[in-house]
Amino acid sequence: MAVKANLIIDQGSDYSVTIDVQYANGTSYDLSGFTGRAQMRKSPFSSTNYDFTVTTANSGAVTLEMTSAYTANVTAGRYLYDVEVISSANVVTRVLQGIATVSPEITK
Repeated sequence: MAVKANLIIDQGSDYSVTIDVQYANGTSYDLSGFTGRAQMRKSPFSSTNYDFTVTTANSGAVTLEMTSAYTANVTAGRYLYDVEVISSANVVTRVLQGIATVSPEITK
């Protein structure tokens, strides 16, 4: 089951967040050898998506990042997102999901 975490992203700013992914008993996922992928969309069926850069750590930490140039081109609003990790055996597991709110940039 994926951990739920809501994100707030400032349009036009660099964005980075690290979230610890744990089992229900509180122990961290061992993500050694895993890669990650993450997207946000207005709805699960939207053809427009925005990708995060994903970094995983052995400690179970997942870092999501977007550059300021990238977030400047994301329309302000509310999105759904999820994060999947892929093992070396190509097993895909969704570990994070939630709502990402992009707040509008005023100063340009």
